[in-house]
Amino acid sequence: MKRPFFLLHLLFLLLAFSSFSLFLHLFSKTKPHPQNPNLKFFPHSPLKVYIADIPREFNYGLLEHFYSLRGPDSRLGWNPDASRFSSFLHRLIKTHFSTPPYPQNPLIKPHGAEYYMLNDLQKVKDPKGAAVIRVYTSDEADVILVPFFASLSAEIELGWGQKGKFMKRDEEKNSDYRRQREVVDRIKMSEAWRRSGGRDHVFVMSDPVAMWHVRREIAPAILLVEDFGGWYKTDSNICRNEDICHNSNIIQHTEVSLLKDVIVPYHHLIPTLRLLDNRPRHTLLYFKGAKHRHRGGSVREKLWNMLANKTGVIMEEGSLNSTSIQDSVKGMRDSEFCLHPAGDTPTSCRLFDAIASLCIPIIVSDQIELPFEGTIDYTEIAIFISVKNALTPNWLLNHIKSFSEEHKETFRTNMARYQSFFEYDGGGAVNQIWEMINRKLPIIRQAIIMQKRKTDDMQPRDLTCHCT
Repeated sequence: MKRPFFLLHLLFLLLAFSSFSLFLHLFSKTKPHPQNPNLKFFPHSPLKVYIADIPREFNYGLLEHFYSLRGPDSRLGWNPDASRFSSFLHRLIKTHFSTPPYPQNPLIKPHGAEYYMLNDLQKVKDPKGAAVIRVYTSDEADVILVPFFASLSAEIELGWGQKGKFMKRDEEKNSDYRRQREVVDRIKMSEAWRRSGGRDHVFVMSDPVAMWHVRREIAPAILLVEDFGGWYKTDSNICRNEDICHNSNIIQHTEVSLLKDVIVPYHHLIPTLRLLDNRPRHTLLYFKGAKHRHRGGSVREKLWNMLANKTGVIMEEGSLNSTSIQDSVKGMRDSEFCLHPAGDTPTSCRLFDAIASLCIPIIVSDQIELPFEGTIDYTEIAIFISVKNALTPNWLLNHIKSFSEEHKETFRTNMARYQSFFEYDGGGAVNQIWEMINRKLPIIRQAIIMQKRKTDDMQPRDLTCHCT
């Protein structure tokens, strides 16, 4: 009598084990690994991107123009890319055609998202598992990339243009304005722009001053920016009034929104330190940069005065030259924590240098936008402190001293896991940007459809309701 019961019990166990194995098999096939941005699998169809038709002079041709410039960057007093021009020219002659490298100038390199995204679309890809594929008509596309190197254009004007002319809308004396104007005029005349009102167009404008003069005209588009700090109405002169500077209305809400726009990372200047190469750290807190900043950056000067003479803390004025960058490499790699107060904008390249250096970021900000949130939980890799607490005497240092060695090691392990998300050279950052755009497609499509029922004599809709 016991044998049939034993066989029935055995059969039940085998069925249960088979069902569990099938579940694991299906789950492993459908869920992408959350920690590897280079994994060739995405949970939905790849983003289909059409490259808008504008002349080469606005992208790779602009790079060639950059390498033809003579004299130093007026802001640095030297030209970090002077030695690269001859090697690029030699390769150009040898191969007849070559994609110019992006500049290493420390004022330009952090804003290179525009270059890496366009390069990514030149690659031949298997649509299966890819984050993005290029299509060759706008009708096929989910979005349309405007291949204008807007950040490079702005930086060329700032570094080699006529002093004081950057803010002027003068096509003869401000070449950046002339380029902005021509690109926008060309794009707005296209059938694709008229069809969608520009809502499915992508402008990469990571530099805070990129596309400075035409922002209102391209406001409906998907804007790729490093943060919203470059969209302030106020300037440093108005900010003498603290009430005005902390007013929530200082951001142009009709232009930027986390619902449609994408926050992209800076390209870090400091080489990546892998976890296996990490060594004991001897400094508690490190900061290197300018002491005086505008707008929300006033907190930096106050923190400087509070922390400069504290034991275990290094606060150094820094300039963007090769010696200073090497000093930053040494300082960040030797420190437990790296201070990240706001500057002219809420974020800076310094945050991504800290992650590359496995130096735990201390982010002092009440309002900050960060790339790939939703995929990355920044509380796993950084410590967030309010301005009020940071400016309370001794609060900040007592707080970071309270973290155990085990907790600090966990932070560094998490940073090492996410480092590739911020690597443009390896493709991780670019894949994540395409993925973030893909997630916004339902909202973009809804906005395009809603626009179809509007007639020219209707009052325009207030865009503030589209903001977060």
